[in-house]
Amino acid sequence: MSRGHIHVVGSGPSGVHFARIALARGQRVTMLDVGRDKPASQRPDAGFGGLKRELDDPSRWFLGEDFSSFIPPSNDRVYYGFPPSKSYVFEGQGGFPWRGSGFAPLLSLAAGGLAEAWTGGCYAYNEGELEGWPIGWNDLAPWYNDVAREIGIVGADDDLSHHYPLHDGLLPPLELDPNARDIAARYARKREQLIARYGVRLGYSRVAVLSQDRPGRSACDYLGRCLWGCPRGSLWVPSLMLDELRRHPDFEYVPDHMVERLLTNDAGAVQALEVSRGQSGARERIAVERVALAAGTIASARILMRSLAAEGAGPPALDGLMDNRQLLMPFVNLHQLAKPVPEKSYQYHQLALGLEGESAFDYVHVQLTTLTTALIHPLVQSLPLGLRGSLRTFRDLHAALGMLVVNFSDLPRAENRLQLDDEGHLNIHYEPAAGEAGRIERSLSVFRKVLLRLGCVAPPNMTWLREMGAGVHYAGLVRMSEDGGALTATPECASRDFPNVLLADGITFPTLPAKNLTFTLMANASRIADLHCA
Repeated sequence: MSRGHIHVVGSGPSGVHFARIALARGQRVTMLDVGRDKPASQRPDAGFGGLKRELDDPSRWFLGEDFSSFIPPSNDRVYYGFPPSKSYVFEGQGGFPWRGSGFAPLLSLAAGGLAEAWTGGCYAYNEGELEGWPIGWNDLAPWYNDVAREIGIVGADDDLSHHYPLHDGLLPPLELDPNARDIAARYARKREQLIARYGVRLGYSRVAVLSQDRPGRSACDYLGRCLWGCPRGSLWVPSLMLDELRRHPDFEYVPDHMVERLLTNDAGAVQALEVSRGQSGARERIAVERVALAAGTIASARILMRSLAAEGAGPPALDGLMDNRQLLMPFVNLHQLAKPVPEKSYQYHQLALGLEGESAFDYVHVQLTTLTTALIHPLVQSLPLGLRGSLRTFRDLHAALGMLVVNFSDLPRAENRLQLDDEGHLNIHYEPAAGEAGRIERSLSVFRKVLLRLGCVAPPNMTWLREMGAGVHYAGLVRMSEDGGALTATPECASRDFPNVLLADGITFPTLPAKNLTFTLMANASRIADLHCA
C-alpha cells in the first residue's frame, strides 16, 4: 500500500501499538485523544516507607487533599481504592453520560487510558481459548513476540506454561517477597498432589515490568509504590510509548479532542470526524482518509452508535458485551505470622494460579498478590475488634496477608447490550450467565482447599464478588467473524459498516477468556496495523 495518512482514536494499549506498527510501515499517523496528563512523580528514588518519612504531608499524598482515597467502614468489602496520583485516569467523564443496569463501567479520558492504572498482567491466549475466533494462535503469535520484546515482560517456563503459551521477550522473573517465596516453596513440595487432585498449577506471573535495565527505563528497584505510579518506568504503561511516538516525525498527537461520531460520504465511507474540544464542547470536523478506532470497547461502541443514529438508523443497540467476572479472596499465610514486613518489595502480583476446567475456555485465572505495602485501613476496619485490638492484630498479620484476584471467562449474550437513547446517553444492561453462582462457588471451594495445603487460610466472610464492570476487561459488541453483516468486523478487524474504518480494540473479540486481555489487545492491534498499513 502506498504511503497514507491514518487517524487513530485513543492512546491506550491498542492505540499506541497500532500507531507504532503503522509508523514502522511508512504511514503518517495522527492520534486524537482527550489526553489528561498524569501528575509529576514525588521523590522518584524513595520507597513506600521513605515517602511516609520524607514527605512534608504524607497523608495528603497517600489519601488526597480531601481524603478522597480513604475507604470508610461499610458493608461493601472494598479492600483497596485508587490513590490520588491515579485520580486523573478517571476524571472528567461528564461528557460521556451513561446509565447502568447490572453493569458499572470504569472509563478513562487520560493519556494512556485505563491501562495507566493497570497491574501489568500479560497472558497470551492459547489455541483452545481462541476457539470460535476467525483467527488462531499462528496469527497472534508473531505479535505476542513483538509486543513482549517491545515492552518487556517478566516470566518463566514453569508449570503455568501449561496454560500460557511461551513467547519471545520473556525477562527473568522479579525477586519474590518472603510471603510469595514461602507459598511458591510449599507449592513445589506439593505440586503433583495439587495438580492431580485439584487441577491447580502455580507459577510466576507474566507482568509488563522490567527485571533488567533498558534505555530510558530502569529495572524494578522494589520501591513498593506501584499502586501510586512507578517513578522509574519499570512498569510499562501506554504513556511511555506515547512519549516515544511523539518524537517520530510522522506522528502527531492531538489532545483535548473527543471524537463524537463518524461523518460519511454518499458511498458510506468516512470522510471526516466530528470532535468536541475541551470544556467548551465546541464542535469541529477533521477530514480523514482512514480511521482506526482504539478508544476502548465502550467508547468505540459509543462512536459507532452515534454515527449510525446520525444516519437515520434510529437509536441503535449493540449486544454481546463481555467482562471478566472478578472475585477478591483475602488470605493469611500462617507461616508468615508476626514476621517482619520487607522494606522493599514489588507491590503487584508476583505469582499466578490456574484452575483447569472441562475445556480451555472453562479455565479460571488467578493472580496472587501479597499485601506487603497495602494501605492498612480497609483491612483493619474489617476486623471484628476495636481499633486498638485491630491495629495490634494487623501488625502480626501484615507480613502474612495476601489476596487472590480470581477471573472468570465470559461469552457474548444478546441480553448484555449497549443502547443509545434519544438523549444520546448510553444505557448499559448486563445479566449474569445461567449457573454462574454455582461455577463461582465450586471454584472458591477448590481455592480454599489449595490455600490450606499451602499453609494459608481464606476467611469465607471476607471473600468479595465484585460487580460487573469492575474487571475493566470490556470486549465484544462488533465481533470479528469470517462472514457477517452489519455491526460485525472482518477477521482483519475492518468494519463491515464503514469501509475505511478499522476496529483496533476489544470491541471485535468474539469471546473473553479468563486471562487479562490487555496483552492480546496489543498483539491484535499490531496485527491489524501490519495487515492494513503494509
